[in-house]
Amino acid sequence: MTLPKLYAILDAETCSRRSLQAQHVADAWRDAGIHLIQYRNKPGTDAEVLAAAAMLKRTFQATDATLILNDRIHLFAQTGFQGIHIGQTDGAVQQARASIGPDAVLGISTHNSKQLVNANTSDATYVAIGPVFATGTKLDAAPVVGLEGVRTARALTSKPLIAIGGITRGNAAEVLAAGADSVAVISGLLPPAGANCGQLREFAERSGGTCSCAATEQPTGFSTPQDDEAVLLRSK
Repeated sequence: MTLPKLYAILDAETCSRRSLQAQHVADAWRDAGIHLIQYRNKPGTDAEVLAAAAMLKRTFQATDATLILNDRIHLFAQTGFQGIHIGQTDGAVQQARASIGPDAVLGISTHNSKQLVNANTSDATYVAIGPVFATGTKLDAAPVVGLEGVRTARALTSKPLIAIGGITRGNAAEVLAAGADSVAVISGLLPPAGANCGQLREFAERSGGTCSCAATEQPTGFSTPQDDEAVLLRSK
């Protein structure tokens, strides 16, 4: 699997906190040319997840986007998505692979060298490492791995590598330079609360350039990484 440099995560809780509708976010991301998207809704019911999945399928059906479902392995076949992402507590990779089939994309979160080594010999399609950076919101987050952790991960796996946790436009370039193939972003692709559809689309188009990998200053309105770490690391 060849990963685009930007891995966008559409998180239902983050959208709700910012009073953003998932449909509007999806439209803006589609128009911005984002084509690797994970949908996550930790507290949602199965029915809510399936409804959002159907919306995403409709929104991206005319594109080459790859849609990934977070956890919810039992819903995978019903979504029509191309892959699943699991954490360290979401069941064995082998069990997930058996459930979704040999051709589906399967990603797994890792937070240390032991987990990386295990993931590298598993049936996972790609491996995620993090959190790369610290933020003010920790929850039950694993220890920060830093850029050195990304370098170590790159040395320990030949699989495509995604870096997660606290990544912004200002630091994406150095994360990619440390060996990540792609960076996962949640809040950095969303405008502040109260943005209208036009503002959301403009923000997505600007932020979609995060991974052209030219390090730039963080512009006004570019989100702090707190939401990214808080939500991403719930799949550890």
